[in-house]
Amino acid sequence: MPQTNKKRILSGIQPSGRPHLGNYLGAMRQHIEMQKDFECFLFIADLHALTTVHDAKQMQSNTYDLAVSYLALGLDPEKTVFFKQSDVPEHTELFWIFDCLVKMPFLERAHAWKDAKAKGKKEESVGLFNYPVLQAADILLYQPDLVPVGKDQKQHIEMSRDIATTFNTTFGETFKIPEPFIKDEVAVVPGTDGQKMSKSYNNTIDIFAEENELKKQVMSIVTDSTPLEEPKDPKKCNVFNLYKLLATKEEIKDLESKYKKGGFGYGDAKKTLLAKILEYFKEAREKYKTIYPQKEMIYDILGNGSRKAKILASKTLTEVKTKVGYITR
Repeated sequence: MPQTNKKRILSGIQPSGRPHLGNYLGAMRQHIEMQKDFECFLFIADLHALTTVHDAKQMQSNTYDLAVSYLALGLDPEKTVFFKQSDVPEHTELFWIFDCLVKMPFLERAHAWKDAKAKGKKEESVGLFNYPVLQAADILLYQPDLVPVGKDQKQHIEMSRDIATTFNTTFGETFKIPEPFIKDEVAVVPGTDGQKMSKSYNNTIDIFAEENELKKQVMSIVTDSTPLEEPKDPKKCNVFNLYKLLATKEEIKDLESKYKKGGFGYGDAKKTLLAKILEYFKEAREKYKTIYPQKEMIYDILGNGSRKAKILASKTLTEVKTKVGYITR
């Protein structure tokens, strides 16, 4: 790996389906913007996805679609080490070593596990329970300075920091303690029903959907029953709160004035949002269609990224193996 004075960031995203507006605003846009100022490592978290995706064709399709989506949106494989988690076996090797240090009560405090238990899911997989440990291995292998996450993932970064500290205390200084990097203004993106946008809630707006499907999703956004002629509070409207994440300050101010003036219905607001989405993603949507059939190119990019990632991951794991007492040559 070339030497650089830039701070290093590491992030991953699960291939759980076609990327939606929440994925983009909450993580993908940030990953792409940070290429300019940071040394970036970004992986497709297909090992984590196995906790929910148990169909080989779906896993392959989701993974490929996510790779194409990132490239269409502007990820540059010359600036970002872009790879599949499962192509770098050091992730699971370090995961096991950490598993032998982590205590059960520590993992029982994880939000994802407590949420699953609260919902009455009594037979969740060990993979879901151990999710934070694999995530710690994902992060610490690459010795990053910063880990871009949403607020809902902050606890997992804190757990990674705790695991790094435990290892360093037990075996000697090995891991850098990373910091979470959270942009508050896009921490939670509302879905069409007002809840956090998520495939599990079936409330998403898909960036690369065909225009008719995209329109259907936008027009399904839940609003209140305020009559067309009456003024409306933009801050309480899901449509406006999505629009302002894509629009310029002038555009936001203009739409806000229409809400407050009255005579502007939610249907008009939804059409304005749809037009903004199509305008904002016009270039990316065109590029997506162009590169999607180019499978050899996509797999080459991921393969090259995996080889680059493995250089750093292998260096870290070799040091870990030496510290714990494994004989290495």
